[in-house]
Amino acid sequence: MSVRRAPAESTSESGRFPAPKAVPPFDPELGAVLEALSEESREPVTPENLAARQERDAASRPRPTAGDLCADGRFEVTELCVPGPPGGPDVTLVSARPSGLAGPLPLLYYMHGGAMIMGNAWSVLPRILREWALPLGMAVISVEYRLAPRTRYPGPLEDCYAGLVWAAEHAAELDIDADRIVIGGKSAGGGLAAALALLTRDRGGPEPLGQLLLCPMLDDRDSTFSAHQMSGVGVWDRISHATVWKALLGDRYGAADLPPYAAPSRATDLSGLPAAYIDVGSAEMFRDEDVAYANAIWQAGGQAELHVWPGAYHGFDGMAPQAALSHDARNARTRWLRRLLAQSGARRRPAG
Repeated sequence: MSVRRAPAESTSESGRFPAPKAVPPFDPELGAVLEALSEESREPVTPENLAARQERDAASRPRPTAGDLCADGRFEVTELCVPGPPGGPDVTLVSARPSGLAGPLPLLYYMHGGAMIMGNAWSVLPRILREWALPLGMAVISVEYRLAPRTRYPGPLEDCYAGLVWAAEHAAELDIDADRIVIGGKSAGGGLAAALALLTRDRGGPEPLGQLLLCPMLDDRDSTFSAHQMSGVGVWDRISHATVWKALLGDRYGAADLPPYAAPSRATDLSGLPAAYIDVGSAEMFRDEDVAYANAIWQAGGQAELHVWPGAYHGFDGMAPQAALSHDARNARTRWLRRLLAQSGARRRPAG
């Protein structure tokens, strides 16, 4: 596939780097899927169409019931209503685990994607249960956090924190291992997972074993080279980026004193965090902020595994699940989880 050109600019708006001229080529399999998308699905999210996009997503995105998720008895699924943050409503957690497994099981505490404005806790579970819970013997909790702009920062993050604290405190009841909780998410959910790792560290809350950050949305400032390089290319651009961050932050959008829990790329101290897995595509806006986050973890003395998938755009493995690159990405994530759980289990076994 030929190299596409970004819109011509003589200088970048930030002035911090040369204006982008070319963009990385898409992987051929992924590019073919992208070319087949309708114009409607490529349309940027704007303040004017935000409400309509949310309505369309709510009507079209799958929302399997607990019965559906049980998959003919392979999984035990329970919807829980737990206390939310102070002054906030209760939080719904969808708890699932492979049937018949004796616990306590390690837990994947997961936050769905959807740019902070869309998505639900149920739609992500079929794949997670099939690809991670069953082969790795993990329990999963998916969080139904409140969405922007109806709920702005810090509401969604506080929902996730309240659910995490409740799960850790009720580990015996849930038959999970509170010392082996991995927090994770994709896109906006990955950003929430990164923010949650910072927040629980600073509040002295539950200590996650690891953080699984899949193409995480980390930076509100729209100031990286890749943000400008990929503008108008692929499935996510700077118009959508600005729209959803403004929906989440309101008047705090772009503020110099924005806390890192709102946008983890703002963090200046990444020490003391759980081991991280970070992946991103080479041909997407979030590339440079995600690479920089991994680098900052290393510079703080932490552990991070970084994958930059060549020719991949944002959310590629969900849009093109049969592509070879999508298989590679899913396998790499599973290997990291398996290794993390094995290492933690080995540390806890008594000598001899």
